[in-house]
Amino acid sequence: MSQEKSQVYFTDFRTTLEENVPDKLSKLIRQAGLDQINFHKKFTAIKMHFGEPGNLAFLRPNYAKVVADEVKRLHGNAFLTDCNTLYVGRRKNALEHLGAAQENGFSVLSTGCQILIGDGLKGTDEREVPLEGEHIKHIKTAKIGTAIMDADVFISLSHFKGHESTGFVGAINNLGM
Repeated sequence: MSQEKSQVYFTDFRTTLEENVPDKLSKLIRQAGLDQINFHKKFTAIKMHFGEPGNLAFLRPNYAKVVADEVKRLHGNAFLTDCNTLYVGRRKNALEHLGAAQENGFSVLSTGCQILIGDGLKGTDEREVPLEGEHIKHIKTAKIGTAIMDADVFISLSHFKGHESTGFVGAINNLGM
């Protein structure tokens, strides 16, 4: 079975007086074809990690704003989302999770869109979805947050990072959480 090669788009962080990093991100996602997606009046979940207070391993709110603004430019209804964690921390329930997000700068004013915790107040608002495919052997279902399942369009906005026990993670980790 041969796989189609993925298109990879990237930019550097060098800026000029005429073009800052958010401008470059906007240009990058347009070049990648975001405008080819029908967002018209569709609820669009922008899945990301809001970060634990005190750490810096998350994308900044101004990057989320660029994506939300592009979705809104295409007449979509953007919202930021993440699900609660199973481990102890400031993201284990929706109230603390939203507080942590706000502490790290995420708000309607900074991102241009609402923030919804995908699996609800206690992390129990979910739907069980069957998994299919020739490589699926042991796990037959996945539990997905209801707010994410109710979205019409899903965008994974993830950061690339090295993790001390699993190597490099990013998009897969963002989706798995």
